[in-house]
Amino acid sequence: MAELELMAPGPLPGVPTHPPATLSPDLASASLAEEDSASLESPPGESGGQGSGSADSAGQEGPKAEGEEEEVLCDFCLGASRVRAVKSCLTCMVNYCPEHLRPHQENSKLHGHQLTEPTKDRDLRVCPAHRSPLVAFCCSDGQCICRECGQGEHRGHTLVSLDTARRDKETELQNTQLDLEQKLKLNENAIARLQDNHKSVLVSVSEVKAVAEEQFGELLAAVRKAQVDVMLFLEEKEQAALGQASGIKTHLECRSAEMERTRQELDRIAAISSPVLFLEEYCQFKHTEDGAFPSVYIGLKDRLSGIRKVITDSTAHLIQLLQDYKARLQEFSKEGEFDIRTQVSAIIEHKHRASRPEPSTRPQFLQYACDIAFDPDTAHRYLRLQEDNRKVTNTAPWEHPYPDLPSRFTHWRQVLAQQSLYLHRYYFELELSGAGVYVGLTCKGIDRKGEERNSCISGNSFSWSLHWDGKAFRAWHSDTETPLKASPCRRLGVYVDSPGGVLSFYGVEPDAMTLVHRFDCRFSEPVYPAFWLSKKEDAIRIVDLGEELGKPAPTSVEAAP
Repeated sequence: MAELELMAPGPLPGVPTHPPATLSPDLASASLAEEDSASLESPPGESGGQGSGSADSAGQEGPKAEGEEEEVLCDFCLGASRVRAVKSCLTCMVNYCPEHLRPHQENSKLHGHQLTEPTKDRDLRVCPAHRSPLVAFCCSDGQCICRECGQGEHRGHTLVSLDTARRDKETELQNTQLDLEQKLKLNENAIARLQDNHKSVLVSVSEVKAVAEEQFGELLAAVRKAQVDVMLFLEEKEQAALGQASGIKTHLECRSAEMERTRQELDRIAAISSPVLFLEEYCQFKHTEDGAFPSVYIGLKDRLSGIRKVITDSTAHLIQLLQDYKARLQEFSKEGEFDIRTQVSAIIEHKHRASRPEPSTRPQFLQYACDIAFDPDTAHRYLRLQEDNRKVTNTAPWEHPYPDLPSRFTHWRQVLAQQSLYLHRYYFELELSGAGVYVGLTCKGIDRKGEERNSCISGNSFSWSLHWDGKAFRAWHSDTETPLKASPCRRLGVYVDSPGGVLSFYGVEPDAMTLVHRFDCRFSEPVYPAFWLSKKEDAIRIVDLGEELGKPAPTSVEAAP
């Protein structure tokens, strides 16, 4: 019915009464066509019976028009003497009074311009293909169309008037605003809970420290070494828990800032008075909106009381355990049963609860596209950042004058991304150059100043990385290497499923996504894309996902050094 409504001789609701002068007869009734023709052929200033009738008619309808909408004035008239417009030119996008309309009537070069009834400036929007007024909204394609479009490429689609579409979209916008407000409130509550958990972590760890000190107080000189080990162990747990909470808080604060910007954007769109501009802006916003991102609930998992029992029960056998006391504690807490950490539960809307299948094609991966950039505050001094922090190159031994910061790597030639990844799916692509490039993920707490292996992204339990050595790929985790048989590739896709605990690397080709390696991980806190350029002239570029994929060609990533 919507399509028939558009194609009927009479105008759609919300459509100007008089269509453009160049509309074809099959889109308007004969009476309307004659009326348009008469109005265009008669000189605007001509006097006569018809002119008087028009004036009388205008006088009769004046109060009604006055109550309905404001008067449209000529754009060429200056100052307070501006005259009411009689026509709008859809080609010039200007309103004309009778005097300034004369060039369009007398100059043959302007006869091809499309004239219509006076239209407000904000409503002078035309179809870019047909230069006709936009009179309807295509629900199937989510765009405003003219009558010619409705007869052509949009035939058979669901079409409604602009006013109807605006009402529907305004309702949808209001629901989106309410949903965003709820998510923002939950996010702020989660941040407050993290602050409370901070105190609980300190109290809980302090209680276990007191028990440990009491037990170690019963031991003599032989126990001092074990006492230090236990204190270090508990402090590491405290720092890990606080570091985890800090990373989550940072991520949620960033989300709050993003949602606040989105809320402001929605407020701006809601204030737009033009239906066409409103619909265009809102539809563009909906294409970029990520409504699947979950809200979070913050809890606290505190099982450190189990460690108390270990300390107490082990006192009788302490002399035999002194050599490996700390090792036993670490082994005991590996499974996470006796530990302390912030618990995060994603609050997912009902419509998003069904588990989505793993993507397999590039368009499916691009649904989770994220825009990342290198963090200049973490880059080693041998690493040069270019292209708005989207390309990094190892320029050793040439150092760059970066300021001294606690976050900067000073030994390993590494750099992190600015963005943290958590509670969602993400995808980005890279181009690698050189024979010593490592790409992966790590936690915020990675040591930036250490020289040990656990300070690089291949040598600890909270980092996962893929290494290109110039001939083949190798996977690294916890300082353990896994050789891979994957073929070289021009572009590398990185897919992160934080809730599912998946980190996958893909070779990206024009017609296929080839799995290079998959890590099964456990992400208990936000992680950051991490990069290690171990050799001179190694380079990594973050690809703009809008770039077209070219045919594979030999590059430095495919050539052995």
